[in-house]
Amino acid sequence: MTRTGDDRQAAGTGPWWWARWRSAVLDVGLALVSAAECAAEGVPFAREAGVPVAVGVVLGLLAGSVLLVRRRWPIAVVLVAIAVTPARMGFLLGVVGLYTLAACELPRRVIGALAGMSFLGTMIVTFVRVGQDMARGDFTIGNWFVPFAAVTTSIGLTAPPLLLGLYVGARRRLMESLRERADSLERELQLLAERAEERAEWARSEERTRIAREMHDVVAHRVSLMVVHAAALQAVARKDPEKAARNAALVADMGRQALTELREMLGVLRSSDGGRSVRRERAVVPAPAPAPARESVGPAAVGEAVAAGVSSGSVGSGEASAGVVRSGEGPSLAELEELVGQSAAAGMAVDLSVEGEVRSYGREIEQTAYRVVQEALTNVHKHAAGAKTHVRLAHRGSEIAMQVENEPPPEPASAESAGLPSGGNGLVGMRERVVALGGVFVSGPTEAGGFKVSAVIPASS
Repeated sequence: MTRTGDDRQAAGTGPWWWARWRSAVLDVGLALVSAAECAAEGVPFAREAGVPVAVGVVLGLLAGSVLLVRRRWPIAVVLVAIAVTPARMGFLLGVVGLYTLAACELPRRVIGALAGMSFLGTMIVTFVRVGQDMARGDFTIGNWFVPFAAVTTSIGLTAPPLLLGLYVGARRRLMESLRERADSLERELQLLAERAEERAEWARSEERTRIAREMHDVVAHRVSLMVVHAAALQAVARKDPEKAARNAALVADMGRQALTELREMLGVLRSSDGGRSVRRERAVVPAPAPAPARESVGPAAVGEAVAAGVSSGSVGSGEASAGVVRSGEGPSLAELEELVGQSAAAGMAVDLSVEGEVRSYGREIEQTAYRVVQEALTNVHKHAAGAKTHVRLAHRGSEIAMQVENEPPPEPASAESAGLPSGGNGLVGMRERVVALGGVFVSGPTEAGGFKVSAVIPASS
């Protein structure tokens, strides 16, 4: 893992201004070599200047040891190298000083000015020294050699360390920029990972809520009807065996439907693509063979009781015994009449009215509308058994509206006597479904003492 600049500075273990011991050892070694060189060059300088040799040696030692602070004060090192240039000492001092100056993060104008001063100083000193040597007869080359030697010597002592220092400094700044960018990307990735974890947790919570809502919708209505039919079966078992058999068949049919929907939901959750909204096709659940006591009524009475809730009819026995086969896309408004018929078969006085031109909607819209009516009818079974109920469905231009309103129950204690528990999640689930599609949901008691549930869903959700 990369570290930020602050972390790298804090991680430095070198003495004083050095970040590492390796850098300190290198600078000390360069300072010792430079001091030795300047001290050796100070001997001829002292003789030419007419001063004691010890003075020249001490001056050389002091000048060469300035490399010890080259990382801290590079400008001072270059100035000292320029100052001792007339004494013909400080070759290593000048080269290393220019390299350090160019590699530092100093303004380019400062680097250019000091490099120009070093270049001019070296050129002037070389020009004078070579001219003096030629005047003494040490060289017999023409006069053109003096400026040539001065220029080439100055370029050779100034350009290479300057260019190398600029390159190293630029590379160092580039690496630092890449490290900072890597640190920034690492922080951003960590932040994105945290946000992704938060979104995943939110998605898991939403999925748990959705599954709980689906389970409630599937189980509550079917089981409520099963309880109502079972209670009626218990009441008429001895008085009206035919009606008891019909209620028993209805209870079995409701149980098969609930199991079918539960199996489908669990199958989707266990499948590899369970997170998708695509549902698997519902399997046809075969019903057990009818009991001998029910043969007198026949399985056809079950389908007739579900559809009309009054008397036997002409529904085929194969359809009644096989259970309900659904399309795999969830409930739709086409099954609303069957839903109302099931409640009517359970003894509820309920009527359905449809307004407007019937048309198809999106799967989510039709499923939500169906679930709202289903849960509202379930609440009537739980809290207002025996109450007359009106189901209204209106197809409008840009929306679909539904309303389930029940009158006051004739016997307020009938719901409690049926033993139907209430978890208090039905209205909450309906509201969540409708609001998620951009609709409006309203529920509450009526002035007549009943209860009304209304929802409006945009047709383009």
